[in-house]
Parts: sequence; C-alpha cells; structure tokens
Amino acid sequence: MVAGFEYAFPAIRGVQASREFYVSMCPLRLLPKLFLFNEDEMVPELRAQRQLNKARLPEMARYVLENPDDYVFSAITASVDADVKFEPFGDDPESRKMGVLRIPMSARFVLNDGQHRRAAIEMAMRENPSIGDESIAVVFFLDQGLARCQQMFADLNRYAIRPARSLGVLYDHRDDKALLAKLVVARAPVFRDVVEMERTTLAPRSRRLFTLSAIYTATAALLQNVELEEAEERAKLAAEFWEVVGAQLPQWAQVQQAKITAGDVREDFLHSHGVVLQALGRVGNSLLHHQQKDWKKQLKKIETIDWRRNNAGLWEGRAMIGGRVSKAQQNVLLTTNAIKNHLGINLTAEETRAEEAHQLGERRDG
Repeated sequence: MVAGFEYAFPAIRGVQASREFYVSMCPLRLLPKLFLFNEDEMVPELRAQRQLNKARLPEMARYVLENPDDYVFSAITASVDADVKFEPFGDDPESRKMGVLRIPMSARFVLNDGQHRRAAIEMAMRENPSIGDESIAVVFFLDQGLARCQQMFADLNRYAIRPARSLGVLYDHRDDKALLAKLVVARAPVFRDVVEMERTTLAPRSRRLFTLSAIYTATAALLQNVELEEAEERAKLAAEFWEVVGAQLPQWAQVQQAKITAGDVREDFLHSHGVVLQALGRVGNSLLHHQQKDWKKQLKKIETIDWRRNNAGLWEGRAMIGGRVSKAQQNVLLTTNAIKNHLGINLTAEETRAEEAHQLGERRDG
C-alpha cells in the first residue's frame, strides 16, 4: 500500500479494561479486502483464530441470499496492528465519544470473532453483488500481539452457548418444519400441557413428557416425502397420527390427568423419549406411504409392545446403551426396526443394514 493513504471509519469510541476500542459500520464489499486469511497453514500455536470450516459457508451464504430482507449478522471483532488516529467531532464529553477512526491502508487486521460470517458474506456477494452496499458492525481493538489476540478469541468464546434446540424451534419462523411442529403441538390434544417448549432436556422432576425439539424431529420423519403442500393439511395429518399413537399409550393421558407424574413415566417407560418418538415417526411414514387406508388399524398394534425400560431383552442395544437412553441415529434405526418387526412392516434398505450389523454384533458378544 502507498504510504499516507488510509481508511476513514465513522466510529464511536469506548473503553473496556482500561483499553480504548472503536465501533463502526463497514460496507460488506470491503470485508474481503480488509480481513484476509493467511493463517490456514500455520500451526494452532501461531494462529489467533480457529481454522476456517469451509463446510459451514454454503449454508450461511444461502441464509443471506434466501432472506435478503431480514437476514441478521452480529458484529465482527477485529484487532488492528497499526497506529490509528481517532478524530472526535467535538470537545464536549459526549462529542468526544464520536468521530472518525483513521486506519492506515498498510494496517494488518486480525479477526478475533466472525471469520465465518466474513467468508459467507464474500460467497453470497459473488451471487448477489448488490448486498455489498449493505453494512455490518465491526468492533476494532488495538493489536497488542499474538498472545493478546489469542486471549481475546478465548474470552469471546468462553461463554458462547448455543440456545437450546427447542427454543430455536420455538423462535424460528422460517423453517417450515419448525412451524409444523408448533402447529401440531397447538392442535393435538395429546400434547396439551405436556410439551417443554424451551429446553431440549427434561429434568427428572419436570412435569413435561416431551420436548418441542423431539416433536420437531419426529414429525419431520413422519411426513418425509409425504405429498401434502398445504401447511394446514400437514399439521392435521400429523396431529391425527400422534393422537392415534397416544390412544395406545395410556400413560400419556394419565400424566395429563395428573394420575401419574411425567417423571415416573420417563423413568419407567421409553415411549415418551425422543429416540422412540423419532422411530414412531419413521414407522408412521412407512404406513402413510404403503398402507394409506389402514395405517390407523396397523398403528394400534403398538399398544401390545412392552415399552418398559427394564425390558432389556428388547431395548438394550436399540433404544438404550448400557441402560441409558440413546438418541444416536443408529439407535433410532434399531428402535424403528423393533417397532416395525412387531407390526409386521418391511424394513428399508438402511434399516436392514442396521439390523444385520446389530444381529452380527449380538452373535459376536454371545
């Protein structure tokens, strides 16, 4: 860069831990030019960021492109290795907080937080250059060396916790599957007052039988490739399915009637756990595809399954591993197989492979 040339950012000056920092707005088109990646080949000890996970980028870029009127990205945080100048707009205390931050074009920028946002925005701009005129907030800190940059990365991510999946489903108004799950919970009497809408795990003393995230996953499995375009139709069918299921499992209604506690049901039975709900969704999907007229009659046979957790002969290695419920995909498949075998439903190729591997493992253990 030619000496003397500089970037000028309108900025607000603040102080954290006795150090000045600056908050500004950066046009999206400048992000790829300002924040370059040259750390991919370095060992972790010499980097100030995690390696870029390129597999995440298409989904993030698609989020921007598919939601041009309401996408949201939080601020990027960067350290600046240069002698910056802040020119306040005035001399009074309030005016001195606002001004112009001047950064030499020879400055080196290190992203402390936001490298995936920056790369996804660059990817999205290739397809839609017009978003380059939009902006993102950038927090600038003064670079004080590699150790400080690494510490900032650790501190910025120290308390970063993803929201519970149920809460994410509850607040998601873009995902059709999330909207469907919420409609089903609202419409199906079997779920009334027994669904935890925020948390993804249930405490032992929780009065809820199910989590919204479990119903989301199970209902998505139920309606996979079912040709119903209208959301109301899909919700009606799913609610009807879960009503039929609930009618065969008396403990669900007994919890609603306060005859037994939800904790006791979860402790003694498997049929309210996510692994079984998803398996039931898969079973229902097979019935809807292959036995469209008689699916309710066929489904009623689940009443005669022994759902008790202490029925280890059936559930150990399928819904449970070492006595603990497992939601792993392999366990979902094997639980599905147990239900299908009881109902006399053919297994899919994927389920057959899982069953063969399970049977082979049992023979080896035996």
